[in-house]
Amino acid sequence: MKNNRVIEHIVDWLKNYASTNKMNGFVVGVSGGIDSALTSTLCAKTGLPTLCLEMPIKQKKNQVDRAQNHIKWLKKNYPNVTGKRISLDPLFKTFSELTSQDDDSDAALLSLANSRARMRMLTLYYYAARHRYLVAGTGNKVEDFGVGFYTKYGDGGVDISPIADLMKTEVWALAKSLGVASEIILAPPTDGLWDDDRNDEDQLGATYKELEWAMKQHDAGKTLDDFAGREKTVMQIFLKHHNTNKHKMDPIPVCKIHDELR
Repeated sequence: MKNNRVIEHIVDWLKNYASTNKMNGFVVGVSGGIDSALTSTLCAKTGLPTLCLEMPIKQKKNQVDRAQNHIKWLKKNYPNVTGKRISLDPLFKTFSELTSQDDDSDAALLSLANSRARMRMLTLYYYAARHRYLVAGTGNKVEDFGVGFYTKYGDGGVDISPIADLMKTEVWALAKSLGVASEIILAPPTDGLWDDDRNDEDQLGATYKELEWAMKQHDAGKTLDDFAGREKTVMQIFLKHHNTNKHKMDPIPVCKIHDELR
């Protein structure tokens, strides 16, 4: 991949979209992970106002430190960048107390985890509306169109998706080209929605490189019968996530009313 040309293409696309839609700039949720680091840097390079929001909810210290360090680096290198920390711990605490009712089932825990992402989306859109900013999504191609690894109306609720046509390995490559800190590039990817140390690959059951490979095989029309061993296992993992999460990746279904019913 021609990194510099891809970077220039995305930055131009962001600027043109904002200009065409008469928007003033961008707001990005910065988590300390590679995807949000790349997205915020690309937005910063447009020269348009870019607000980086850190929105911790019971966050691990290393994630908080990476997010804060990245925002400081952006502000140092791009005068159009501002940063803000909004602790959502009190909101999440109140919400979880109101809704949990001593329910510690897996479904309840997952619902609470997804609620963290939706609280962050709510916060991003609050600031976006105040300043006429676009909410820039941080999902990559594998997450957004391969395995659907995001929260519906959480981190999936965005205005634009500047890196959603980049595989995870391409995200790492572009971030390195842009000078994103090695502590972010080397950190195990995590959605930061859980109280323990689980990362994305723990939840998905395969590495991003494996899932990229499986996505390419699936797009090429290959089936499980074409593989054996670990490759077959990875394809099974990919297909399980892909099929389970299709409701996220497909357009919202609309019940059509036929003319004879009107």
